Amino acid sequence: MGRMLIGLGLLLVVAGGLVMLFGKFGVPLGRLPGDIRYRGKNVTFYFPLATSLLLSVLLSLLLWVISRWRR
Repeated sequence: MGRMLIGLGLLLVVAGGLVMLFGKFGVPLGRLPGDIRYRGKNVTFYFPLATSLLLSVLLSLLLWVISRWRR
């Protein structure tokens, strides 16, 4: 259980670093067309739909390539 938590923590650190790195290079991760943002008088709602779809496709392709490479 401890190793799994350490691994997940390291994965989160790497993911956070990549998001920060993409932001410095001008990649609008989180501000893509298709991300839903609503700002009302007293409430703000944000749902990154396009960003979620893009990351899902990229992660699926990466895992597919890794699984093909390991065979």
